Formats: sequence, structure tokens, C-alpha cells
Amino acid sequence: MNASEFDKKFDDGIEDIMDDLDMSSVIRPNRRHKRVNVDFPVWMVESLDREAARLGVTRQSIIKVWIAERLERVS
Repeated sequence: MNASEFDKKFDDGIEDIMDDLDMSSVIRPNRRHKRVNVDFPVWMVESLDREAARLGVTRQSIIKVWIAERLERVS
């Protein structure tokens, strides 16, 4: 498939283009991970767990979202 055929397939939106892409070498900028350990008081962990359960997400997810929201405000 040449580029114009691919573009038409994408622009038409009728066919799924995912099978035409090589996802083996995809790089997501700024998405590297680095593990950190943080100690929280028990009451914070319990509060995080309650909120995570209410939202149907993991504790880790809610911590990441809240920290990202805060960092976006200060940037």
C-alpha cells in the first residue's frame, strides 16, 4: 500500500488501519517510567483506597492522576 492509499483509508474512516501499522517500534515520548517509593500515613492510604474504589480504579492510578493534575497547575 502506498502513502496516498493509506491516507485515503485513514481519511475515509471506514476501514481499520491498525493492521497496516508496525507497532513494534512505537515510542511514546515522555512515557518512560521510573519506580519511586513513597511512605504514606495509614489514614492517607485508607482514604486513597476509598476514593479509588468509588471511582473503580487502582490506588496507583488515582495517585498518578492527582499528582499529574497538581503538576499541570504549577507548570
